[in-house]
Amino acid sequence: MIRPALALLALASLSGCGDGDREARRARLGPEPTLEARMSVADPAAGASVFGPCKACHTIGRGGPDLAGPNLHGVMDAPIGQRLARYGATAALRSVGGTWTDAAMDRWLADPARFAPGTKMIFPGIPDALARADLIAYLRTQSR
Repeated sequence: MIRPALALLALASLSGCGDGDREARRARLGPEPTLEARMSVADPAAGASVFGPCKACHTIGRGGPDLAGPNLHGVMDAPIGQRLARYGATAALRSVGGTWTDAAMDRWLADPARFAPGTKMIFPGIPDALARADLIAYLRTQSR
C-alpha cells in the first residue's frame, strides 16, 4: 500500500512541476545564445510559470479585465502602447512605437525602464534570458 504522502510526491514528480529541462536547454544553447536560438528551445509551459507573478497586475484570457496593467491576450505582434483604448498606456510606452515582436518583448521584459524611460510599470525586469524566451513563447500561445 502506498502512503498518501508518497503518492503525492510521486504525482508531483510526474506532473512536470517546474522546468526540469531548463538546464539541459541552457546547455544546448551555449554561453551567448541569440534571441532566435533561445526562441527555438523556448517552452510555453515554463513561460506560463514565469507569468505567475505578472498575474498581480495583468490578466491574459480573451476578454479578461484590465487590472493595474492591461489584459495581455493578443499582445504579441500588436502595436506597442496603442492596442487597448480602454487602458491608458503611458506616454513613454506609446512613444516607443513599433509592434510587440519577440525582440521588442525581450528588451521590455529584460528592463522595462530602459526600454521605455518614464514607464509607469514598476517591474525590475527578468534577468534570465531563457525565462524571457519562455514567457514570450507563452504570450504567443495567448495571442491566437
